[in-house]
Amino acid sequence: MTTLSYFPSLLLLSLSLLSFSIMKFQDSEHPFGNTTTPKHMIPKVTLLAILVILALAITPLWYPFLSYHSSSLLKMKNKYKHIQASTHDDDMAHSNLPSAYVEMCDIFTGEWVPNPKAPYYTNKTCWAIHEHQNCMKYGRPDSEFMKWRWKPSDCELPIFNPFQFLEIVKGKSMAFVGDSVGRNQMQSMICLLSRVEWPIDVSYTSDEYFKRWKYPSYNFTMATFWTPHLVRSKVADSKGPSNTGLFNLYLDEHDEKWTTQIQDFDYIILDGGHWFYRPMVFYERKKIVGCHFCLMENVPDLTMFYGYRKAFRTAFRAINSLEDFKGTIFLRTFAPSHFENGIWNQGGNCVRTKPFRSSEAQLEGTNLELYMIQLEEFKKAEKEGRKKGLKFKLIDTTQAMLMRPDGHPSRYGHWAHENVTLYNDCVHWCLPGPIDTWSDFLLQMLKMEGMRSATS
Repeated sequence: MTTLSYFPSLLLLSLSLLSFSIMKFQDSEHPFGNTTTPKHMIPKVTLLAILVILALAITPLWYPFLSYHSSSLLKMKNKYKHIQASTHDDDMAHSNLPSAYVEMCDIFTGEWVPNPKAPYYTNKTCWAIHEHQNCMKYGRPDSEFMKWRWKPSDCELPIFNPFQFLEIVKGKSMAFVGDSVGRNQMQSMICLLSRVEWPIDVSYTSDEYFKRWKYPSYNFTMATFWTPHLVRSKVADSKGPSNTGLFNLYLDEHDEKWTTQIQDFDYIILDGGHWFYRPMVFYERKKIVGCHFCLMENVPDLTMFYGYRKAFRTAFRAINSLEDFKGTIFLRTFAPSHFENGIWNQGGNCVRTKPFRSSEAQLEGTNLELYMIQLEEFKKAEKEGRKKGLKFKLIDTTQAMLMRPDGHPSRYGHWAHENVTLYNDCVHWCLPGPIDTWSDFLLQMLKMEGMRSATS
């Protein structure tokens, strides 16, 4: 019998002795009518003795359980007991609730390790894959790029559990705000969730850039809002200096196509990056202040970094200015491209078939600058948002994705024999592929946030 099992019996015995003593005193009289001890002293002495015995006997046994009951681990298990779903799938065995030590772990620093059980869907089982990311359909000859998982240096990162995710977000909504890589992420999540349920299209428009999907059984809605520059922008020249378009960016103006739509969303996942490589003209207060590679006379080249910083600053300011918004904002950091032997429009390609080790991939140059700008603007926005009770979270995917030169479509976004002019795609990600890990990160962060709420 365990120590805990003795406790109820010991308590019952002690209480019985106490009750018996009091009753005995009340119901009996001394045979001679008088005693040498005053009657009013007997219950106090008896009661004191019983209480001392009770305290000495019980306290040592009960103390460990008081400590255990107040531990965060017990509260965490109670909080999430209802979302542990039985999936009858060995792949889910290591996606149970994380141990308390994981909260102190940096899940974004680590290595890619083999995962022979992946992928968890295929291009034949998921209709949400866009053609340009459907690498297996269009003849990619290798498949090892799908069979890796992210292993943090100091803990384990559970593989995405769609049952847990849908239980956590039940009755809520999630918006992906940004460019086509953000849409790529949402498509990955739809495929991962397909093991539980397919969503229905509840879009307000036929525009593919603004889609809404709903999971009826969980009353969960996800949406994508296309805003490649995050701020108001328009095409000034469809070709521009590099035949990729010239864009006017109004760096101090909100893009109302998304800022007017996110008020009631519970989660916002914000991203942006690759569109800032293209030629841009920067406007502030309705006037041109500079540009990036616009090749216009008397317009200073402020570089892409100027526009990038101001765009994120304006986007965060738009979110923080929403009067009744109570959601959580996730910034998904920049995912570097992997063009080799040329830039993206001059023959560059990505033909590697294995991930880098962390020692082989250094964040530097333009990638480092864009990443640091995001972190700096994020910290400023977080400080301002905290005044309104808003939560800002960082999905720091940059280093992990820097190590995945093997995960891009390259030329496998169309049939090899087709007479089409498409650049090699070393920006987006094959599905299934490395981008599925972003859902691992997101679910882990949602679970840890829930645990912190449970222990606060």
